Amino acid sequence: MKRKTDCEVGSDNIFADIGLPNAEEHLIKAQLVFKIDGLLKKRGMRQVEAAKLFGVKQPDVSKMLRGDFRQFSVERLMRFLVALGQDVEIVVKPHRGRRAAAQLRVADSPQPA
Repeated sequence: MKRKTDCEVGSDNIFADIGLPNAEEHLIKAQLVFKIDGLLKKRGMRQVEAAKLFGVKQPDVSKMLRGDFRQFSVERLMRFLVALGQDVEIVVKPHRGRRAAAQLRVADSPQPA
C-alpha cells in the first residue's frame, strides 16, 4: 500500500519559501558564492590561497563556501569573482514579463564555441 506524502511546490527562491527577509539578496549571494566555489575547484585553489587573493582570512572563506555568507555584500562577492579573473557585468533592462515581477538574477554568459 502506498503512502500519500504531502508536499508543496516551491518557488525559484528557497529563501523566500522559508520566509527569510531579504530573500532575493540571499539568493543572489548564494548564486555568486556557487560561482566562486566552482572557479576555486576548477583551479584547484586552496582556501588559504583564495583568502590571500580576496584579502580576507581563511576561516571567512571556509564559512562563505559552507553557506554562511551574510558578512559579505553582493558587491564584495562580485569583487571576489573579478579577483578570480571573471568579468562581471550589471545589465539593467526593462521587465518584459506579464505574470511575474521584475527580478534580480545571476546569469551565465554563453561560452565560446
